[in-house]
Amino acid sequence: MSTWPMRTLRGLMCAVAAWVPASAEAAELDISKLSSNLDLASLSDADLATRSINVLRIGKVELTSGRIVASDPLVGPDRTALTRAVSPGDYPVTLYQAFGRIAAAGMRFAEGKPVRWELAVIPGQDINSLKNDEFFGYPVDAGLGCYMDADTYALIQEREKQVQLEKASSDVNYYDDVLASELGANSDNYVMHRPISGKRGNVAIFWSGWGDGFYPVFWGLDASGRPLVLFTDFGVIENADGRHEPGGE
Repeated sequence: MSTWPMRTLRGLMCAVAAWVPASAEAAELDISKLSSNLDLASLSDADLATRSINVLRIGKVELTSGRIVASDPLVGPDRTALTRAVSPGDYPVTLYQAFGRIAAAGMRFAEGKPVRWELAVIPGQDINSLKNDEFFGYPVDAGLGCYMDADTYALIQEREKQVQLEKASSDVNYYDDVLASELGANSDNYVMHRPISGKRGNVAIFWSGWGDGFYPVFWGLDASGRPLVLFTDFGVIENADGRHEPGGE
């Protein structure tokens, strides 16, 4: 059988703590309490450099349907797509690095600075049901996050079957057998992974900040509500500034 990593107790507890079932209707939520790093998506390279933020532009994700999955690519490659979709197309992914870690990741759909941010949700999640410091996000148990189209999961399954045939074994570990060498080429920080050569549909995979945990995803919108950027905060920095570690002087 395939050896996809299992969620740890910590990851499961985080998921349960943040999960409150209901509908996916948007509501007012103080996003600033969930992330102080959203400005990263709008600052110039020069401004980011003065804040000790290293920018990594890793390529474009091919969204064949426009339905986006943000997840741990090993634990939840089959995670339900976000309720908000975008037009199919190829969209650039930028990583923001601080203190030697990937602090955040963003995928751009159009130029401009967002005038409003909202928490990204999947079907069945209702922002109105959140209490205190609760938030929706995705659990990480393999130390990785990703962006991909929902249709790309079928290509991952196809690649896994190919590896099974090559190894003449059903015991396949997608990380060890496929991703490890690709990630290693980029110091384990990221890879733009194409499950099946010659087929459209790839996965932007990146180190998830401190590793395992539970991380929120946000939509940056223009005045008309059009998505400009999708942003994941891994909690490495505060106030979009990499000069001082959170809690430090």
